[in-house]
Amino acid sequence: MQVLVNSDRHITSSESVSERVESIVLDAIERYADRITRVEAHLSDVNGPKHGDRDKRCMLEAHIAGAAPVAVTNQAPTLLEAIEGASDKLERALEHTFGRLATTQKGPREEDTATVEELTALERDERQPKRNI
Repeated sequence: MQVLVNSDRHITSSESVSERVESIVLDAIERYADRITRVEAHLSDVNGPKHGDRDKRCMLEAHIAGAAPVAVTNQAPTLLEAIEGASDKLERALEHTFGRLATTQKGPREEDTATVEELTALERDERQPKRNI
């Protein structure tokens, strides 16, 4: 899985920023890493040179193999808080998406299927005469 980091002209992007974003994102969504082809991070300063309460913005877009991308956005006073907040939101969104995909799959769920041994035991029990108590 790739993590691509993009920033606007107001955010100074460096190798350390990219590594930090990658680390935070991978920590949040590592259990889904085998299903995701790439994550794109877009970092921006909402107010440009002005300062504000929720000035920094992080948008994360996860590209899922065989499904539509999932995107989330978070704004915060600092870039680090925006990245961490967006990562948390992405984790919840992926949990919801993969849960929904699991329930819409064709056929029975694995826990709803019987093994050969269970079917054999059921047939054996049905052949035995029932006892009235």
